[in-house]
Amino acid sequence: MLKNFFGKFSKDLGIDLGTRNTLVYTSDGGIVLNEPSVVAINMKTNEILAVGNEAKKMVGRTPAHISAVKPLVDGVISDFEVTEKMLKYFINKAHDENFILAPRPRVIIGVPMDITEVEKKAVEDSAKSAGARKVYLIEESMAAAIGAKLPVSEATATMIVDIGGGTTEISVISLGGVVSWKALKIAGNELDSNIIEYVREEFNVLIGEQVAEKVKLNIGSATRLDEALEMEIKGRGLIDGLPKAVKLNDSQVREAMIKTLMQIIDNIKITLEITPPELVSDIYEKGIYLTGGGALLRGLDKEIAKATKVPVRIADDPLTCVVRGTGLLLTDTELLDAVVSPNVDDL
Repeated sequence: MLKNFFGKFSKDLGIDLGTRNTLVYTSDGGIVLNEPSVVAINMKTNEILAVGNEAKKMVGRTPAHISAVKPLVDGVISDFEVTEKMLKYFINKAHDENFILAPRPRVIIGVPMDITEVEKKAVEDSAKSAGARKVYLIEESMAAAIGAKLPVSEATATMIVDIGGGTTEISVISLGGVVSWKALKIAGNELDSNIIEYVREEFNVLIGEQVAEKVKLNIGSATRLDEALEMEIKGRGLIDGLPKAVKLNDSQVREAMIKTLMQIIDNIKITLEITPPELVSDIYEKGIYLTGGGALLRGLDKEIAKATKVPVRIADDPLTCVVRGTGLLLTDTELLDAVVSPNVDDL
């Protein structure tokens, strides 16, 4: 009874529960929250010290008794309790202006294509424990296609490559369903790891995740650039343990990332090979759409187009396509019923 009462005053939410960032969308406010999926915990008292932006500032800088935890690995929950507390924080923050003590919203959450039933249950249970009165799960690639305003319900093929933090999902969608797909456990985080490994091997310097991410964003590319880019980075020398600065250029960063990028491109080609010929014809005409943070890597669209001989387009604001897709479904119940992931229990 109370659940339904508070539900009347709660905002329904669309959530992109990502490995790297969590985004929250409300039907009346659009994207109201975009914060890192990080939680800082005091290990002595088990108290949550910070969530999101404040917690990310602590990564790699905490004393022994404080742990900055990323509760999602490869797009799935690795720590149920921490995820629940993180979701509760985000749900409450989205309702800050409403002054609701116990918000009970309907929640639509994007999940990876290859998620198991057990992992689905973990997402549902976390959201319910965090305050959701009803939970819908939708495949992230479908949500991304909807968020990119692509015709997912029509009898025509839409090919989408969603490159997030922990996973890359390649899928061909037609008539509101996924016809062929590939899900990879390599994406933005793996590219960061490639850069860390390269700097360690080439310069005997250890850098952190946040430095590697800055390198990728500032000078990373998938293809040769017209104008060379260079960046100075600082880390710890592995030989003497002292602080050390080195210079990296875009060619070196490309060399570091090339193996992972080729794996993604090869799997795009494999997905095309297993797609029915009629749909491949549609894809050749309409092109492949890139979404997710990885879509912003310089020249990646050109490299994919060169390898597949298919036009490649970057969706508008690719970072937010998934959450915008979940948000659009909040007001389109017919489409929601058609694309929602099965086995979701009614509350």
